[in-house]
Amino acid sequence: MKRVCKIGVFDSGYGGLTILKSIVEKLPNYHYVYLGDNARAPYGNKSFDLIYEYTLEAVHFLFEQGCELVVLACNTASAKALRTIQQKDLPSIDAHKRVLGVIRPSTEEIGRLTKTKVIGVLGTEGTISSESYLIELKKTSPDVTVVQHACPLWVPLIESNQQHTDTGKRIIQSDLASLLAKNEQIDTIILACTHYPIILNDIRSYLGDKIQVFPQGPLVADKLLDYLNRHPEMETKLSTHPSIDFFTTENKAYFDTHASDIFGKNVNSIPIQLNSHSHKPNQSNGNYK
Repeated sequence: MKRVCKIGVFDSGYGGLTILKSIVEKLPNYHYVYLGDNARAPYGNKSFDLIYEYTLEAVHFLFEQGCELVVLACNTASAKALRTIQQKDLPSIDAHKRVLGVIRPSTEEIGRLTKTKVIGVLGTEGTISSESYLIELKKTSPDVTVVQHACPLWVPLIESNQQHTDTGKRIIQSDLASLLAKNEQIDTIILACTHYPIILNDIRSYLGDKIQVFPQGPLVADKLLDYLNRHPEMETKLSTHPSIDFFTTENKAYFDTHASDIFGKNVNSIPIQLNSHSHKPNQSNGNYK
């Protein structure tokens, strides 16, 4: 079979780029398509129905770009839309395609990394209220205590590049203090939002060396490699032409600046509109090779 299919990665904004970077580092020999719905970010404070609608539009778009496998690099979308799309929509769209999330890969690994058996979870309001991490960690690590805290202002801070302002720093420190105040035995924290690794150094600086902080990117990348090893029927379809195509629903220049900073390479994205599955690219190329 000719290898022509791509791997899609979707997020509500820039955060999923941290997941994509880890995946590319672990699996460099594939063709990726990244879509950031920056125009409608953040997703964390939106309704279940709206998140599902937006996520399904993104999945349709990535399928149209030739993706056989799509990773929802967004915890809110994974928590509130993934299962419905897998069970309701995929059978009618194409039963051979796959949509995967980031929550289960994260929880399968994080439970074994704590010594005190108390894990902190930082995420958006949507992810925390869904209790997806509580549910999944009960399955994989039933002896672990999970302490959650929602950080509704973090994504807007990061999307507007205000995280290093005095106000931004106070907000971040206040949320971390609120989490730790809930249980002094927390020794491991999972960043349950793909935006948060962008401020990983700030988080670790505040917490010190006694608390482990884990971004999801490396965890998800390891699990994707394992998935492809276990599903050769999928792996043999994937193009081995190393490349990444970038799409954004918001300002191209602003997206390219953020993406270039994260990847350390020049990124040239394609601006699009997501609307009732009608997608109109406004530029001729958007990649990094």
